[in-house]
Amino acid sequence: MPFKRHVEIGRVALVNYGKDYGKLVVIVDLIDKNRALVDAPDIVQGQMNFNRLSLTDIKIDIPIIPKKKSLIATMEAADVKNKWEKSSWGRKLIVQKRRASLNDFDRFKVMLTKIKRGGAVRQELAQLSKQAVAA
Repeated sequence: MPFKRHVEIGRVALVNYGKDYGKLVVIVDLIDKNRALVDAPDIVQGQMNFNRLSLTDIKIDIPIIPKKKSLIATMEAADVKNKWEKSSWGRKLIVQKRRASLNDFDRFKVMLTKIKRGGAVRQELAQLSKQAVAA
């Protein structure tokens, strides 16, 4: 099958636009072909257009429109937050947020570290190439 992430009840999605940007939500019901009812521990249950959602690989087993307590308990039992933080997509977003919060001096330190690392790599590569020529 070409598609692995389907819009379904219990699918965890990332909000990619609007006031809840960057938050994880769970699809709790489908309204029509363009909208879903979403809920999460830190937001109020409401409808959201599919264009504002990016579906993740994470899916939890929930009934249609569960109570908030039940949803929170199911999300904690399924360890959704840790699964998201361990995924490559989640790690990439965490790094982006961390870099966006750097001040000027921190960016300067990162630049110096990259220069030092590049110098060490070039030095090691030069030694390896000398050994290859000598052998």
